[in-house]
Amino acid sequence: MAKIKHHNFLNTVHEVFTDAKQEGVLHLYAEGNSFSGRKIKVKNRNLFHFGTTGYLGLEQDQRLKKAAIRAIENYGTQFPLSKSYISNPLYKELEELITQMYQAPIIITKNSTLGHIGVIPSAVDDDDVIILDHQVHWSVQNAAKMLKTRSVPIEMIRHNNLEMLEDKLKKYTHSKKHIWYMADGIYSMYGDFAPVNDLMELGKQYPQLRFYFDDVHGMSWVGKNGTGYVLSQLGALPSNVLLFGTLSKTFGASGALLACSDIELYKKIKTFGGPLTFSAQLEPASVAAAIASAKIHLSKDIYGLQDELKERIDCFNEFLAKTDLPLIDHNESPVFYIGTGMPKTGYNFVNRLMKEGFYVNLGIFPAVPVKNTGVRITISRHNQKEEIKALVAAMEYHYPKALAETRTTPERVFHAFNLQPKVLSEKVLNVDLQIEIKETIGAVDKKLWNNLMKGQGVYDWDGLNFLENVFQDNNRKEYNWAFRYVFIKDENEKIILATFLTHALWKDDMLAKEKVSLAIEVERNEDPYHLTSMVVSMGSLFTEGDHLYWDGKHPKAKGAMNTLIRLLEDLQLDLDAKMIVLRDFKRETPWHRNLQGNGFIRVQMPDTCMVDLKGVVDLQDFLSKLSSRNRKHYRKDIRPFLEKVNVKIVKKATSSEIVQIKKLYDNVHDNNQGLNTFSFPEKLFDHMNEHPLWEFIMVRPSDQLETLIGVMLCYKNSGQVYVPAFIGMDYAYRNDFSTYRLLLLNTIERAIALGFSKIDMGMTASFEKKKLGAQVIKKYAYLQTADNYTLELLGIMEGQ
Repeated sequence: MAKIKHHNFLNTVHEVFTDAKQEGVLHLYAEGNSFSGRKIKVKNRNLFHFGTTGYLGLEQDQRLKKAAIRAIENYGTQFPLSKSYISNPLYKELEELITQMYQAPIIITKNSTLGHIGVIPSAVDDDDVIILDHQVHWSVQNAAKMLKTRSVPIEMIRHNNLEMLEDKLKKYTHSKKHIWYMADGIYSMYGDFAPVNDLMELGKQYPQLRFYFDDVHGMSWVGKNGTGYVLSQLGALPSNVLLFGTLSKTFGASGALLACSDIELYKKIKTFGGPLTFSAQLEPASVAAAIASAKIHLSKDIYGLQDELKERIDCFNEFLAKTDLPLIDHNESPVFYIGTGMPKTGYNFVNRLMKEGFYVNLGIFPAVPVKNTGVRITISRHNQKEEIKALVAAMEYHYPKALAETRTTPERVFHAFNLQPKVLSEKVLNVDLQIEIKETIGAVDKKLWNNLMKGQGVYDWDGLNFLENVFQDNNRKEYNWAFRYVFIKDENEKIILATFLTHALWKDDMLAKEKVSLAIEVERNEDPYHLTSMVVSMGSLFTEGDHLYWDGKHPKAKGAMNTLIRLLEDLQLDLDAKMIVLRDFKRETPWHRNLQGNGFIRVQMPDTCMVDLKGVVDLQDFLSKLSSRNRKHYRKDIRPFLEKVNVKIVKKATSSEIVQIKKLYDNVHDNNQGLNTFSFPEKLFDHMNEHPLWEFIMVRPSDQLETLIGVMLCYKNSGQVYVPAFIGMDYAYRNDFSTYRLLLLNTIERAIALGFSKIDMGMTASFEKKKLGAQVIKKYAYLQTADNYTLELLGIMEGQ
């Protein structure tokens, strides 16, 4: 298995968003000449609006509207000058009112995203550390990760997991000046809360702990003077808390605010805070509207508005409680999330609700894991009881239809969110197709299998028989794999699809950057299974290539595709695996849209390499067909070393040679943290040595024949493919003897001598292989998981 290319994250997000846009549920435009808040016009339909973040409806309050209009008439549409020089005349009053609300010094920012970028780098010192809740808003994560350039460590914990947080506190308590924990007060997707009081208790135990709360979704609808959820729990703002609120969303205007009771820190941030200094200030209309809203917040009116919203929230909760809909978090916030699991189910459900007259938000990757797609419903004062009741009735009616139409079940949804389903249903598989599963290659006809796989890699019939013998009955769990051979047939027993699967333990950081793996390996010195998970994969960690036979022209080809996906998910449930991995696909694959709709994300794998030997007579003939540049490479970087080494093809090595081969392989494995997998069991090499289809290409210095400096472990596939599966090297000799290049050349020469028509050169080092005539092929994998934590923790999601 090879490495994900980390620049691929934005491409993945683009693909997911494009899919949602094509389904008509994202990047929509509101229509009409006016907007009341209760209804919104989309696609020529007037829909009841359950997607706003203006929970109190203040954006439609006449007091705010009139203030904004007067400000434009008096001061114009903008005040084009940096606040570092001078603020527009309305700013002073706004700052005084917001300070009165929070009873703490405040800073007004253009918006929360720019605010975080300005505040976090100013507040956090170089000798501090940042710990992120893995569901903290992206804008906070993005601003925090900017500090990596200053070598500030960025750690991450699972959502609201205080045990993990305390482990991190213990880790840094003696080495860091301040330990910053960053979280949301109210989380924007599921509407759940940060455990503020428990966090404050931790702050008492660890004086270095400081808190950075983004409470923009907790603003206005709760707390004294509408100052939000966090302050409602704290009473007053402690000196170890930085609190972000909003002047937009529920506040009804525009902008954001930072409250900070540490006077020295406040001065440091306000004096020079990046975008706080350079970005344009709020427009006069926005400041005036915010002033009007602040006056409401400082009056008794705010509590009447809060009570009206609470009545609607209670009403929605009451109606939901009578259904079996999978509400992801039960709470008293105005944010609700109904899980659909797969994206295509979410698309279907949202479209059904829009046709019934309701607008709701789709929750989708990367805001949530792809497999945790769902519908976010927000309740506001604009919503009336009758339409709240009607929305619940529509959801209760259409939810099972959306599941059935997209061929999924409540169990899959509830499992994705770690919930217990109230109603059990049958597994959904294609009843028109026959499914045959074998647990050993010995139960599969050899000729049939080899014909289907067309001679690729170490997974013809003999190769898989070899792998089964190696990866069973071992003393360590990472060395024991379960194999499944899947055949999907039509009613006439014609095979439409065939593949093999493995269930094995993977290192979570196998797909991470080398520096991440190096840090995690330090922790594995204490716990060898730290950050490891069971994975169901197509193919195996040992093999590379097209592991799938699929008759795309068969009339039931798509049904076979869907059946395999359902089968994989059932297998994942049965085996309690964390992730499903399907590989290796070319970019233009008819599987893409369906896999993405079923909760898989596509990631680019390292290029794979093939050498075509058709019509090649001997090595000189092969070299003569290389490009002039590659022939020059051969003459300059390979040929001068040929006389310095002794090359030997060995079908059965001596016991001392096997010991050396194991050592050389370990050298390469241990040196390749960029592809961080478990090593293989020692008996692998003994089985290779006894197997008729394996051989070793050994390289020794001509004057040190007792010293093995390089070895290529090669498999002879029955489909006329030569497979240099693994390599071993002594790095002390690599440069003096150009060991790697010599092994590549001798692999080609050996394959020609044996009459093979192709060499499967595998992944990694494609640049060196290309210089010896290898064709480079781009490959992709599809991952399905209900956990973004590992992706974020390891820097895969954003390429950090």
